[in-house]
Amino acid sequence: MSESLSSRETSFLINEEPTPAKRFNLFLRRRLMFQKSKQSKDSIFFRDGIRQIDYVLSYVDDIKKDADIKAERRKEFEQNLRKSGLELEIEDKRDSEDGRTYFVKIHAPWEVLATYAEVLGIKMPIQESDIPRPEHKPFNCMLTPVKLPESVKYPRPEYFTVQFNRHRQELFLIDDKSTFFKSSSRNRIVYYILSRCPFGVEDGKKKFGIERLLNSNTYSSAYPLHDGQYWKSSEPPNPVNERHILYKNWARFSYFYKEQPLDLIRDYYGEKIAIYFVFLGFYTEMLFIAALVGLACFIYGLLSMNNNPSSMEICDPNIGGQMIMCPLCDQVCDYWRLNTTCWASKFAHLFDNESTVFFAIFMGIWVTLFLEFWKQRQARLGYEWDLVDFEEEQQQHQLRPEYEAMCKHRKMNAVTKEMEPHMPLFRHIPWYFLSGATVTLWMALVVTSMVAVIVYRLSVFAAFASFMESDTTLQEVKHFFTPQLATSLTGSCLNFIVILILNFFYEKISAWITKMELPRTYQEYESSLTLKMFLFQFVNFYSSCFYVAFFKGKFVGYPGKYTYLFNVWRSEECDPGGCLVELTTQLTIIMIGKQIFTNIKEAIYPLVFNWWRRRKARTNSEKLYSRWEQDHDLQSFGQLGLFYEYLETVIQFGFVTLFVASFPLAPLFALMNNIVEIRVDAWKLTTQYRRPVAAKAHSIGVWQDILAGLAVLSVATNAFIVAFTSDIIPRLVYYYAYSTNTTEPLAGYVNNSLSVFLIADFPNHTVPLDKRDVVTCRYRDYRNPPGDENKYLHNMQFWHVLAAKMTFIIIMEHIVFLVKFLLAWMIPDVPKDVVDRIKREKLMTVRILHDFELNKLKEKLGLNPNEFAKHVMIEENKMQLAKSTI
Repeated sequence: MSESLSSRETSFLINEEPTPAKRFNLFLRRRLMFQKSKQSKDSIFFRDGIRQIDYVLSYVDDIKKDADIKAERRKEFEQNLRKSGLELEIEDKRDSEDGRTYFVKIHAPWEVLATYAEVLGIKMPIQESDIPRPEHKPFNCMLTPVKLPESVKYPRPEYFTVQFNRHRQELFLIDDKSTFFKSSSRNRIVYYILSRCPFGVEDGKKKFGIERLLNSNTYSSAYPLHDGQYWKSSEPPNPVNERHILYKNWARFSYFYKEQPLDLIRDYYGEKIAIYFVFLGFYTEMLFIAALVGLACFIYGLLSMNNNPSSMEICDPNIGGQMIMCPLCDQVCDYWRLNTTCWASKFAHLFDNESTVFFAIFMGIWVTLFLEFWKQRQARLGYEWDLVDFEEEQQQHQLRPEYEAMCKHRKMNAVTKEMEPHMPLFRHIPWYFLSGATVTLWMALVVTSMVAVIVYRLSVFAAFASFMESDTTLQEVKHFFTPQLATSLTGSCLNFIVILILNFFYEKISAWITKMELPRTYQEYESSLTLKMFLFQFVNFYSSCFYVAFFKGKFVGYPGKYTYLFNVWRSEECDPGGCLVELTTQLTIIMIGKQIFTNIKEAIYPLVFNWWRRRKARTNSEKLYSRWEQDHDLQSFGQLGLFYEYLETVIQFGFVTLFVASFPLAPLFALMNNIVEIRVDAWKLTTQYRRPVAAKAHSIGVWQDILAGLAVLSVATNAFIVAFTSDIIPRLVYYYAYSTNTTEPLAGYVNNSLSVFLIADFPNHTVPLDKRDVVTCRYRDYRNPPGDENKYLHNMQFWHVLAAKMTFIIIMEHIVFLVKFLLAWMIPDVPKDVVDRIKREKLMTVRILHDFELNKLKEKLGLNPNEFAKHVMIEENKMQLAKSTI
């Protein structure tokens, strides 16, 4: 038997319709023949062992009524691929693991790569760079444990590069044509051809693109190959297994403290995925500073908790124990003593103390530094990864195949002066209206669900209060597990579940509507989807926090004249310790719950999915079947895989910045999550997903504008939280304006902050059912006492406190915005050394091209010195002009 058996030869050895009794033996024979073939199971080459597999298509031969149509489409499509210069090799279904799947292996020869590298403007090396890499000298010795080996961190030398030109091939550093283009560039070129290759004319319209064929199930999958198995290096003749290097140095959880091999990620997955990991890593590094400061503020609150004058007065039996508080709900709730909230007041001090103001201001400055330093990091990446002019050259002019397929009109492009597909505005308008209506409807659903949760809290509060009062087994925990806390915890958990459910359904709907809008370019598609998803998730995740921070307890009225929701449920009151504790609880449950849920889903879902697909195979699939079949059984990363990763990070950024004044530990929890997130994303991308098609990106795109918007909004929200949600301003007003105790200025603050209400003034429908011998009760507000002629109206201290709150907001916002603008002005978007390096590279590339053209000209003109000198002078003038422009 020869070492390589073709599909045709195999078909003679195997009966066309094996009986059930023989099926297993025939399967083993097929696997035995495959094992004996020249091509090993990890080969990434055609059967000849020379031509590398750049892309794989798969399909299943079915017997449905449209099978003939699909077969004709595939035949036409593959013929056109061959006409475009690609080389194809088909693996028969008899050689597949399941005996049903065909695999079409695609190889791009040198001529195709050279042509399309020029079309796509891919920059290739012409000379090794003489500019040394920047060295980070400060703390370099201390950072040695987190450093990667130089060979992993910098897998290739730095080069001067220019856009590839197939007519100037001798200009480029081509040692071996088979390895000159990186595998990421090769699969990017092949996908570009696949996405524009026609497969026929149907209904008078020209049909083309692999995406259409995948949507119609003509092909079941299309993907580039991984280099090899991730747990071991490849054996010759396969090239270096970069997947294994990534797994060993990046995707293992034991390397959580190590830096990322960013250049290797870029070489393997392309710039678009690599820049996401750069951003996530940079964001995590900056969170480390915020987490340290937040932890210091928390420790300060912890150390001063027992010395807090307000808590001491509330816990004192002679002060808080003598204050009878008004009922928190009608009829069912009873009067209660203030010292029952002793533990709640101490817990509130952890997050509501003097350091809160400092941390709110610090985070306003931190977010500015983060965005400005990220701009610098992005500019440095743009130079190092040859992306300085990328947006103008490619992304703006690249049309989506779906858009081209649906367009019947043509229009002159004002930039390229070429006729290109055009969709009239009237075709878009109906979908724009539907899109806007859908987003508005779902945001209304979010608000409705939030109101429903509020109703739940109002409804069950009385039940919790009655149950905890009557149940003797709960007497021991009543001093810290209050009805307010029980209602807040259950309401927050219920709200989190509703958030996840609404988010799941909206993701599907928004993706479908965006596709139907027919955006012109990929950038427009992502921008449209980003706007829809972010607007919804902003309302979905943050609305409950906004309610607790700025609305709860602000419009409750006073005893005898409470406000009611829908004239049925009495408005919620804040705990005597303030609403900041409830905001902290709400933020903690939603933020940490979302992070845990997302990480579990991201880690478990692809693992279970791939395990189930392998389980359905008839053998140990990891050991026997071919490289393309192993990748076929992995999960697809999808075009929107990266989009959801960015969305998750930006939503977390909102939690860290918008409400951080109420929870200084938020940056610490975000830091711990991101350390895990980087390795989870790396692990699933390297081990559980098919290799994504490499794509270029020069920035994080529209997400940067969203981050800037959140940064500005966070200054206002934190200022309002400090002013209206915490007790800092009322305490300061009392300290400076109303305190009469010179030795302990805050003594008596609790009594001063509670107003008095006469029990006899209670309406009959609000009086507790159990009559008590109580004359007056206290409530949290600044109102005149019962004996005053303007009883129960706001007193002068209320207006003093309100004026102080508004003054604080104005001062804090102006200080933070002034510092933000100064920092933005002082920190350049592009570092000086990067500007110099860009200028140096432009000068050197112009000089290299100049010398190259002169040498070619010299060879062409031969021994005509006068003509040669004339052309030399012209080229020298061009060189001087280039220098002056640089």
